[in-house]
Amino acid sequence: MNSPVTKTSDFRKDGHRDLLVEIGTEELPPKALLALSAAFEEWVRYGLQESRLGNPEIQQYASPRRLALLVKGLPESTPDRTIERPGPHVSAAFDEDGCPTKAAEGFARKWGASAEDLQTNDEGKVVVQHYEAGLSAESLIPDIVRNALDKLPIPKRMRWGDLDAWFVRPVHWVVLLFGDEVIEAEILSVTSGRETRGHRFHHPDTIYIPAPGEYEVLLESEGKVMADFDRRRTAVRAQIEQAASQHKAQAVIDEALLDEVTAMVEWPVAVTGRFDERFLDVPQEALISTMKTNQKYFHLVDDNGQLLPLFITISNIESKQPEQVQKGNERVIRPRFADAEFFWQQDRQTSLAQRLDSLKSVVFQQKLGTLYDKTRRVETLAGSIAEQLGGDKQRAIRAAQLCKCDLMTEMVGEFPELQGIMGRYYAELDGEDPQVARALDDYYKPRFAGDDLPGEVISQALALADRIDTLVGIFAIGQIPTGDKDPFALRRAALGVLRILIEQQLDLDLQALLEQSAAGFDPSLKADEAVEAVIGFILERLKAYYRDQGIRADVLDAVTANRPTRPLDIEQRLKAVDHFRQLEAADSLAAANKRIGNILKKVEGPLPQQIDPTRFEEKAENALYDTLAGLQQQVQQQIDQGDYQPALTTLAGLREPVDQFFDQVMVMADDKSLRDNRLALLNQLHQLFMQIADISRLQG
Repeated sequence: MNSPVTKTSDFRKDGHRDLLVEIGTEELPPKALLALSAAFEEWVRYGLQESRLGNPEIQQYASPRRLALLVKGLPESTPDRTIERPGPHVSAAFDEDGCPTKAAEGFARKWGASAEDLQTNDEGKVVVQHYEAGLSAESLIPDIVRNALDKLPIPKRMRWGDLDAWFVRPVHWVVLLFGDEVIEAEILSVTSGRETRGHRFHHPDTIYIPAPGEYEVLLESEGKVMADFDRRRTAVRAQIEQAASQHKAQAVIDEALLDEVTAMVEWPVAVTGRFDERFLDVPQEALISTMKTNQKYFHLVDDNGQLLPLFITISNIESKQPEQVQKGNERVIRPRFADAEFFWQQDRQTSLAQRLDSLKSVVFQQKLGTLYDKTRRVETLAGSIAEQLGGDKQRAIRAAQLCKCDLMTEMVGEFPELQGIMGRYYAELDGEDPQVARALDDYYKPRFAGDDLPGEVISQALALADRIDTLVGIFAIGQIPTGDKDPFALRRAALGVLRILIEQQLDLDLQALLEQSAAGFDPSLKADEAVEAVIGFILERLKAYYRDQGIRADVLDAVTANRPTRPLDIEQRLKAVDHFRQLEAADSLAAANKRIGNILKKVEGPLPQQIDPTRFEEKAENALYDTLAGLQQQVQQQIDQGDYQPALTTLAGLREPVDQFFDQVMVMADDKSLRDNRLALLNQLHQLFMQIADISRLQG
């Protein structure tokens, strides 16, 4: 392993020094290590800035037994400064003769000045210029570090021994080294020093650090600790790929697993293991799951993506007998694979269909019944959706009947993350229709952000039906997500519904689907009363969905103002409005529509509908009417066909006559018939735009 190329900085240079902060601990939680390291750096940086020590370059270090920061070129003190301190109003500071009052003299004395030093600011108050000498960095750094540690994202802190400190893990040593000098302080009940510790096994002794810049090199060369997380992760990846190439295989490197493994080792050494080929008869997802989840192994595949009887583990020690490390890992994985093999064999003795009745014993939600009850509701809705999409209704119903049955298998009981995947395997073995079998797996998609979507109609129908049933049911019993609490993952379900409808271009009406779902619940729940709230909840998810695509919030606001309920239609309107706002006429027409809307809101009673061209008195009225009449039929046809972009492009041609109308015409004329005629014209114009979006909400 090569040592990092680092040039040791001078202890002091131009009134600046490097600062090293290290918190040495018991093994930190691997999944939390990166977040802890990033937060530590963020809050130390914040503390330095708030203390007027600048915004220096900070290098993060994070390993299982340490969080450390190297702050480069930190000032030795904060700059001197003169602060203007405000005091009483001039009228209270000086009497009628211009002599300072007791209030003025007391204020001046407070800041070490005399009444003659007082000045007046723009607000009519007396002020004093107060000189404040800079503070030494040594005096500020301990509290900056303490405050940063207090703010780390630690859900549950612990105490150890009889100490008063609370932290994520027991702390054994603290380094606070500023240039070549130790800042003496007590951090988390530990006295600071300049000695770190190396690898728990390779170099358990302390290591003296002459200067902050030598920290990383010394730890690696003497202590057998690669402290830089990114370098360590790169080394782990390289070792995995090299080990795989030796077997002419490809390592499947899951990035989350790579981060977790990197957080578990300080001196990574890749070890390749082998398992019995007979286990390859078990679905590879089960084997991969136990390797990744339980053992933190990386699996290997051939050029066709088929699992090989090999794995790579990352050891935290450079053993003199690597074959013993290999055998130990092979010995540990064998019984886990044997369990998976046993579950696979046992589960196949009972078909999925035979497990349907067992769902009656599993409660989905107390007020909403069992998984069997949910299955029956989903059957009806999935069949209807499949029919609307031109798919096979009976296949969708069959898929819905079986979709929860794999939850009752031994395999899914042991590996919950395989739900759906095992359903597909068992359905195929049972001789179920291939589309039905695939749907049992695909209907879980998208399982996570950026995941693939179900691609076949049966899968899409089941995916939508299951999520919609959950949304309507949970809303009906009043368990609407609040804050971070979302036990039924309704936000994810809502986003899944939107992604499937929009990205798979399924032109279905949410209102109709939700109402149909509500009809399937017990009437006592009054699920139909929850439909409007569910629609609002689902449409609210559009904000984040389109923000990630670069669509502005005001564009979405304009489109959803009229509460459309077909997500695919919303998508088409959004693209049209986003294109329209970039046209030269957009700002003017948006402002005009806002003005029209305000005028129409003030009209009492029903809005006038009939336009009588013979009653126009101004040329601008005729011009707007003629232009509107000339394009209205074309625009209406485009709107009816969903061609919103060309419709808005055509409507952009109204800019000039609309501007002239408002420049030359008094809408609210005293003559009622004349006023109503003008209101009817504006109402017709406004309604034409509103069929697409409320463009008055565009911000320009």
